[in-house]
Amino acid sequence: MTKTIKEIEEIFRNSEEVFGEEFLDEVKSDKRKGVQLLYSKWLRRKEEEKKLKDKFEQMSVFENELRYQNIHRIAGVDEVGRGPLAGPVVCAAVILGENFFLPGINDSKALSEKRRDQFYEYIMEHAQSVGVGSASAKEIDEINIYQATKLAMTRAIKKLDVSPEYLLSDAMELPLPIPQKSIIKGDAKSISIAASSIVAKVTRDRYMKELGEKYPQYGFESHMGYGTSQHLQTIERYGVIDEHRRSFAPVKELFQIV
Repeated sequence: MTKTIKEIEEIFRNSEEVFGEEFLDEVKSDKRKGVQLLYSKWLRRKEEEKKLKDKFEQMSVFENELRYQNIHRIAGVDEVGRGPLAGPVVCAAVILGENFFLPGINDSKALSEKRRDQFYEYIMEHAQSVGVGSASAKEIDEINIYQATKLAMTRAIKKLDVSPEYLLSDAMELPLPIPQKSIIKGDAKSISIAASSIVAKVTRDRYMKELGEKYPQYGFESHMGYGTSQHLQTIERYGVIDEHRRSFAPVKELFQIV
């Protein structure tokens, strides 16, 4: 009995459905335009899934090399918020298990907010351990952004409930007695660093949105503390608050004016 187009669509839609070559042969030989459209859509989806899987495997190279050396507790470390004029720099350390699989994982900046939130929830649920640390605007002013970033990363690592055997960081060497590798643009080359990038980004964004509710005149929820024209105008109009980095040139200059 020939399946209806709706029945075929249901089979294709169910990613858990296992169908054999016989079903695909029937679909490919089916002359109905609607069936051929469904088949083309399914093929595109399978091609995209393969691309994401291949990308995931490419981004697992560093982790797999370490596991081959019998090193398993690998923490990816990354930061978000080095450039803004306000708010903390936030870092995350994430240890993923060998069976962790999240196709599509990437540098947090390459993902939409919706996808970041989805991936954040998945990482928090399935990672072996997650630690988050930050350094305030005041600390950034006191020791500079570079040292504050190292401080926030160290705090994140110390909050892991599993001691890491090795660190993979995004272009940052940390003063810790733990073997480590600094990878330029690591958030796009390592699943562990990408995961930490996502956790740090979502954590900081949520903090800045809360700050936006507390200080609605500054619009932190839209610019996240970065030096947009809107942000600079609000500083000129309302002045600076404790969350502003007074050592950063634009704020420093405007702070002297106001």
